[in-house]
Amino acid sequence: MSRFGRFRQPSVIPGFGLTFGFTIAYFSLIILIPLIALVFRSAGLGWGGFWAAALDPRVLASLRTSFVTALIAAGINVVFGTLIAWVLVRYRFPGRRIFDAMVDLPFALPTAVAGIALTAIYAPNGVIGQLVAPLGWRIAYTPVGITIAMIFIGLPFVVRTIQPILEEVSKEVEEASATLGANRFQTISRVILPSLTPAILTGFALAFARAVGEYGSVIFIAGNIPFVSEIAPLLIVIRLEEYNYTGAAVIAMVMLAISFVMLFIINLIQAWSRKRYGYGN
Repeated sequence: MSRFGRFRQPSVIPGFGLTFGFTIAYFSLIILIPLIALVFRSAGLGWGGFWAAALDPRVLASLRTSFVTALIAAGINVVFGTLIAWVLVRYRFPGRRIFDAMVDLPFALPTAVAGIALTAIYAPNGVIGQLVAPLGWRIAYTPVGITIAMIFIGLPFVVRTIQPILEEVSKEVEEASATLGANRFQTISRVILPSLTPAILTGFALAFARAVGEYGSVIFIAGNIPFVSEIAPLLIVIRLEEYNYTGAAVIAMVMLAISFVMLFIINLIQAWSRKRYGYGN
């Protein structure tokens, strides 16, 4: 048997070579080739020019705004997304199906419409904005508004990732834990959460990745003030409008590198949690 053949799994359906070749070709056209083109485009400046463009104060400020707000939004979504998934799975109440369907609304709603709606609500003259304005608080046109928009578009990723795993956790497990003397906190922390940890990390990674690259729902509520509420995707568009394609490629390359490192770390933690708790084995 050839060395390549040892990696093939036996199957009653033929066509491994054809489907594998199609997969590689499709993956290359959609992902690899654009990424390689991005690398070559940003490399046109040379190392000195690349670092000069990447370390520009405005670029660093926009990257900090994008990644910090995305991390905060993903963290908030993990907490409340888990609670929403728990309510949808464990309880039956009037309007549950409607509430469940509304979780997917950010998937179907155009991002620009979401951004306009959020701005109308949280602007200083909006329904909520005018309530907090007398306190000296501003939501729209600040990083707080950006975080809210990212929470809105990232919540379904967490809920839909945790929900099917939670459905597999039988209530009998909770009852058995109670009969063995565990209180509610011990049941949640030692029985339920360990089985949900891989799904929670996956939901966090998906929500974070979506938030970092989000544009349409953020630009309206962000205000786009340099060094205050300007996100990296918007700065890329600005560079493109200035015909500075290499500068835009540099920002995109930095975002890609940071996102890859963070998602790689999250995947390592996820693999460790699966090994530790035996989930997915």
